[in-house]
Amino acid sequence: MLYPQANAARTVLDLSGVWDFKLREDSPWEPIAVPASYNDQSPDPAYRNYAGVSLYRTRFTIPAALRGQRLALRFDAVTHSARVLLNGEEIGRHRGGFLPFEIELEGRMAAGETAELTVEVDNRISHSTLPIGTEGATAFFGSDNPGIPSVEAGKRRQQERGINLPAFDFFNYAGIQRPVRLIATPKAYIRDLTLVPHLDGRVDFAVETEGAGEPRVEILDADGVLAAREEGREGTLRVAEPRLWEPRPGTPYLYTARVTFGEDVYEQTFGIREVRVEGTRFLINRKPFHFHGPCKHEDSAFHGRGLDPCLNVTDINLFRWLHANCFRTSHYPYAEEMYALCDREGIVIVDETPAVGMWADEHYGWDLAEYHAEVLKQMIARDKNHPCVVAWSLGNEPNTDVYPDKAWDYWHPLYELAHRLDPQNRPVTLVGCQNIYERDRIIPAMDIVFINRYYGWYNLSGDLETAAWAFRTELDWWADKGKPIVLSEYGADTIAGLHGAAPEMFTEEFQVAYYRAINACLDERDFVVGEMPWNFADFSTCQGPMRAGGNRKGLFTRDRRPKMAAHYFRERWAAMEAAENTP
Repeated sequence: MLYPQANAARTVLDLSGVWDFKLREDSPWEPIAVPASYNDQSPDPAYRNYAGVSLYRTRFTIPAALRGQRLALRFDAVTHSARVLLNGEEIGRHRGGFLPFEIELEGRMAAGETAELTVEVDNRISHSTLPIGTEGATAFFGSDNPGIPSVEAGKRRQQERGINLPAFDFFNYAGIQRPVRLIATPKAYIRDLTLVPHLDGRVDFAVETEGAGEPRVEILDADGVLAAREEGREGTLRVAEPRLWEPRPGTPYLYTARVTFGEDVYEQTFGIREVRVEGTRFLINRKPFHFHGPCKHEDSAFHGRGLDPCLNVTDINLFRWLHANCFRTSHYPYAEEMYALCDREGIVIVDETPAVGMWADEHYGWDLAEYHAEVLKQMIARDKNHPCVVAWSLGNEPNTDVYPDKAWDYWHPLYELAHRLDPQNRPVTLVGCQNIYERDRIIPAMDIVFINRYYGWYNLSGDLETAAWAFRTELDWWADKGKPIVLSEYGADTIAGLHGAAPEMFTEEFQVAYYRAINACLDERDFVVGEMPWNFADFSTCQGPMRAGGNRKGLFTRDRRPKMAAHYFRERWAAMEAAENTP
């Protein structure tokens, strides 16, 4: 699906602003900001903890100047499912909270008309959603005292009250979290564009259109100079003396593919770059690449998970300050604006589906595979042309060792599907949790192995010497598997400003000591091709006995103030960057 673009042929009207909002059907209408999560926009605790259907409402007018155009509404993300009504009549539904959908307005509304738009938003999570909900009252870290009669009765009481807690360790922010737009194109229009670049300057292309005619595809260099041109729906363009998109500061060169089809025009930026895995090496443009950058969340005060362009720019500038070169979209596809920014800035992304929380054994019996495949299809279709995306992640921390054959039967078809769907055939991974790794079949079968490990924090807590010994023992096991390994999560909760003469847990000194100990293990192994600390910044979670105002593993506080560990990684990654840029 093409990102909305305003140009001489296309019009985009942003419907963002203050809408009317009902938390429940019987609630009064109140003001709400769109786009943003609704949870933190009111001091009423019901907003924070509500699980169910909420209503958004606004009025909009289609300008008369758009008469004769194809008209559609585009929703970038409504979490977790949406029912859309126009003047009280249903016009569309969508399942899934992190990917866009469009609704055609032909025959429903015409240029010059005004209508009332209502969006019903359902934020409930369950065994049939991605991410997973508990369908009970036990949150991610809440398996408290099973079997105690009064506690069990209390859980049943919570279920009766409709409490709907996540099976994942981040807050279940919800609502219309990304922009809503009215888009207009010519009736005969460009529906999609696929680009597959090669290092020798060849660019394979495929154009999908609606209506009669043949498209023309032109490639412009960064200065707008024509570099190649071809007619047709499919073919190959050739760029002479191509400049490559490199994941390094100042070098992510971008070309523009301009497609003309009748009266319609669309421009897509892209980079000429190649990604592959060879043995234990991850290669970008045939050169070894080392992932070093913290994982992230879309999370901030007031906006929640809502789109915030200012925050995106701030975060990427802080990545530059850290000398970081990558992040994983933990644990869902991010807003498209972030990918475009990373294309410009040369930050590498591992793009992840929202399949998080599948940690209980019985999850493999749930009928999720077909829906999971559809989400994967939508994510790849949306993000396939971004040079910053170098790998696909099928999900995060499923249970893969207790029933390894069931795990294989669920995940391996998705692995094969990702390769079939991606025109660029990027590497595919599945992020593994800390488990009995000798029993695991599916994680070692990925193109590149991503593992989350918390030696010294959730296990062997505070004993860094033993934690490092245990991690080295595991790395010995991985050494002969012939795969590149990325430590895709590791970290320690740290209260900013809490210090101690001894580096004890939760102090800033311990966070630095923890990273020094684990990084020393990584530096000993040449098959380790990446480190992704958890997390870039502190983030919100549901309340629980292991979370004091959220997850505090950030290198930065939630308002982006650096902890001591941020300065440690800045020095470490600056040295890595200097070594990588030395001929």
